[in-house]
Amino acid sequence: MLSLIAEMFTYPFMVRALCMGVLVALCAAVLGVTLVLKRYSMIGDGLSHVGFGALAIATAMNAAPLVVAVPVVIAASFLLLHLTENSKIKGDAAIALISTGALAVGVMVVSMTTGMNTDVYNYLFGSILSMSQEDVALTGVVSAVVLVLFVVFYHRIFAVTFDETFARATGLNTKLYNTVIALLTALVIVVGMRMMGSLLISSLVVFPAVTSMRICITFRSVMICSAIVSAVCLVAGLVISYLYAAPTGASIVLCNIAAFLIFAAVQKGRERLQSGRKPL
Repeated sequence: MLSLIAEMFTYPFMVRALCMGVLVALCAAVLGVTLVLKRYSMIGDGLSHVGFGALAIATAMNAAPLVVAVPVVIAASFLLLHLTENSKIKGDAAIALISTGALAVGVMVVSMTTGMNTDVYNYLFGSILSMSQEDVALTGVVSAVVLVLFVVFYHRIFAVTFDETFARATGLNTKLYNTVIALLTALVIVVGMRMMGSLLISSLVVFPAVTSMRICITFRSVMICSAIVSAVCLVAGLVISYLYAAPTGASIVLCNIAAFLIFAAVQKGRERLQSGRKPL
């Protein structure tokens, strides 16, 4: 088993997948905590569908996929933020409208042009074989930007996450920092679609955050635990994918589900232990 795992990392595409995956997993995990606490956890799913629509159009036009997808997904994230804050269409309804509309556009474009070819399949479900050195380089740059911006604006993002009304009352420009969160989420979704696929990338945003909240209490501890869980599940998913020739994205999601069940069991055990210690 160990020899097979060691052999796995002798292949350049597996090394690229590991480097790219860990970076995306870390970024998605720290952003996921904020999105889950703000009840925007489904925004990742909505933006991934928008990304698929943009990638389908780029494929039909023989254009560079990421060149088309990045500005489109960023624009969609700003639109979702605007609808959520200023429209009668709120939260999950706005996400559902935009995501299903973009997915329908993508399916229509694909069916009328290239058809369900390998590239389209990879965008839907992800593929470690489709990632190039350019993808890894772009992921590194985007991940560095996301992490640096998150660290720089950490305290302000914390304030906006927990009590946006109070933050606004203290003079904080909450619209600006909500826009920063939307921008960072859009970037992570686009670069992560190559490996996870548009149908599964939102799992990297939601699962680690929800899992960590089973046993951690403070914002910082949840964020650190979420990053660790996300990275470990990603590596485990890659190993399972290589050993059993399983889909990479699905393997990573199943590892996240297993982690969630383990953390939930630990939480239940802790609660029972604490209740048993209470005096009668």
